[in-house]
Amino acid sequence: MTLQLVFEMILASVGAAALYTLIGIAPGTDETAVLAPVTLALVLLGVEPIVVLAFFISAVVTLNLTDAIPVAVAGIPGGVMAAPMVPYGMILKKAGQSVIGIEKMASGAVIGTLVAVPVSLILASFLAPLSKVIAAYSAPVFFFGALFLALMSRNKVISILVIIPFAMLIQGLRYLYWGVGAVPETTTVSLSFFLGITIGPMIFSMLALLNKDHLATIKREDVRTIVIPKASNRKGFPNPFKLLTKKEAVATAASSLGGSLTFFMSPVGMTILFGEAVVNRIKDPIKKARMALASMDGLAHSTYIAGILIPLIALGIPLSPVAIGPANPLFNAAPVFTADHNMHHVLSYGDFVWATLIGSIIGLGLTYFFMMKYATHISRFVFKYIPHEAILGLFISLVAMLAYMDGGLINIAGVVLVAIVSGALSRLGVNYGVLFMAMYAAPWMLSKFF
Repeated sequence: MTLQLVFEMILASVGAAALYTLIGIAPGTDETAVLAPVTLALVLLGVEPIVVLAFFISAVVTLNLTDAIPVAVAGIPGGVMAAPMVPYGMILKKAGQSVIGIEKMASGAVIGTLVAVPVSLILASFLAPLSKVIAAYSAPVFFFGALFLALMSRNKVISILVIIPFAMLIQGLRYLYWGVGAVPETTTVSLSFFLGITIGPMIFSMLALLNKDHLATIKREDVRTIVIPKASNRKGFPNPFKLLTKKEAVATAASSLGGSLTFFMSPVGMTILFGEAVVNRIKDPIKKARMALASMDGLAHSTYIAGILIPLIALGIPLSPVAIGPANPLFNAAPVFTADHNMHHVLSYGDFVWATLIGSIIGLGLTYFFMMKYATHISRFVFKYIPHEAILGLFISLVAMLAYMDGGLINIAGVVLVAIVSGALSRLGVNYGVLFMAMYAAPWMLSKFF
């Protein structure tokens, strides 16, 4: 590794922290939809893999830190991962403790990252010898993973019933592209379909507004008033271990360890499951909210980081909801990365360690410091000057461009179809992870069942 590469990693990590601080504070931005397209663009532009990884780790840490701010300030999830924390954020907001809510979430995120990085690197080294065995059974693993996530969904029956039909849709579009000559038969379109799934709820909601009957049923609310809390007067670098009580710190560390070990499961599902288990015996609503915000944010960080690093280092296949979702361009980004030649194959274990350490330290250090010092100022700027619609429009246009690169004009229509179907299924309560895993298991499922 050269000094130039180290400098590029540092620069990329700082850039990711700056970019995703602004994006993370904007309410309602889905993690996959804002991480995957930018990462994919960097890979296709030929940026060094180790630099891309440092950028991605910094972006993940930053995004999961900053999307806590809308929860505490406005009671709106900054992203999907923050959604389980909204009720507890609202409790503290109504009690006039929004700043304390931000402190608890940010401190929990620090502990979650500190636990997840070493645990993920150690666990990956233990699983690496089994990579060929696990990879050989990856297709059935994806299928059973889809079933498992379906059973964890709030609408289990629908989630199970749609697995095979959705796989038929994906595989049917692939055969259509081969049949009309849009792509060679040696090319399997996956990335743009995956992006279609991520923007599905957004596309479905936008199209639903064109239905006059549906539009008439939507309840119109007054303009929402958002009160930005006063800035903290704390001086120096805030110590996360002093901002949490001993019980909060221990609970956050324990739940973060559990999240790291269950990297193959849904991060949102684990956040709800472990987070609620930690606080279910606490009676005082304020203490319960503080504990929940700290432990849930730590758990969200640990599950996310482990879900990226362990499949990437040990297996080389996206064998977790996070790896299948936002981290997918690190595994599949043809022609740069393929299933047989991706970041797992081109980076050494030492490269992974350096990229992870640089990305996480810079993302955590910069974002945590600025969150604790300037959260209110940043929130005021984002809420006032950065329209949510502009961010969504930017990423929809990026998805359209990548769809065209993946399969031409016909693929843009295919991605819209996938987005509409996945958006409708999401509205019915089907988990993202179910659709992602069904997409990857589609060839195996259809060959076995039909």
